[in-house]
Amino acid sequence: MTLKLNDVTKHFGRFTAVDGLSLEIPEHQIFGFLGANGAGKTTTFRMIIGLLDATDGKITWNGENIDYSKSNYIGYLPEERGLYPKLKVRDQLVYLGRLRGMAKNDIIVELKDWLERFKVPEYLDKRIEELSKGNQQKIQFISAVIHKPKLLILDEPFTGLDPVNVEMLKQAVVDLKEQGTSIVFSSHRMEHVEELCEHLCIMQQGKPVVHGSLKEIKRSFGKKNLFVNADFNLEYLKDIPGVVGFKGLPDGCKLQIESEAISQKVFAAIQDKGFVRRFELEEPSLNDIFIEKAGESYE
Repeated sequence: MTLKLNDVTKHFGRFTAVDGLSLEIPEHQIFGFLGANGAGKTTTFRMIIGLLDATDGKITWNGENIDYSKSNYIGYLPEERGLYPKLKVRDQLVYLGRLRGMAKNDIIVELKDWLERFKVPEYLDKRIEELSKGNQQKIQFISAVIHKPKLLILDEPFTGLDPVNVEMLKQAVVDLKEQGTSIVFSSHRMEHVEELCEHLCIMQQGKPVVHGSLKEIKRSFGKKNLFVNADFNLEYLKDIPGVVGFKGLPDGCKLQIESEAISQKVFAAIQDKGFVRRFELEEPSLNDIFIEKAGESYE
């Protein structure tokens, strides 16, 4: 079931939140949306699930419009968390699961499994307001996936979580993908997108500035990063033709070079100058690509 956005635009009065966005999101994969606040990610998500109507363009899933009749197949974790603070976890999830067409007994079984997985089985009969923000987020995540959706949309799912819980949630997302769920998620953390996604879209001011498979995006960018750690001053390396970026580090430097071939010139330039601890060539990071394509740092 492929999700397609064809020339989708959304205006709020004179403001254009999303501008002519065309994407095809492959099924059974994790697709990443990146962009600074205000780039149009959340608006796009709300149009996909039908909370907002597109001003222009068309959104289809498996060739059909997404409407309320498809809601049992879709899971959505909004950036603004929206649980009822006075309700107990059990009552909250039974209510939300019933809205998705599930039987009460099935909801309880699934809920207990998820609470065990997230190492919080004792939360079943606790009120939402008694939980920490991080644990409320786990409950919100469970509410988005308890009905085993075919399409799962996660808006900033890792915000506010400590590293242990981030890893727990990331593994849950990967497992859902392997069970056949198509997942679209946004994140402020480029390393999460690099780790999880095969395809991605970087948005800026409502428009996609980079879109495609992560491997192809990195390959077509061309430039590489070269890390050199040494016991001597490396400042002179920035004058080598083909070195287009230099950043001093406490124990060396990070160079951005036009191509792999330039690394050989750098290597020749540091030979016999002193002790070199590290000489490592890396693919460009998503942040490097974002700065180049969007003209600003993402972080």
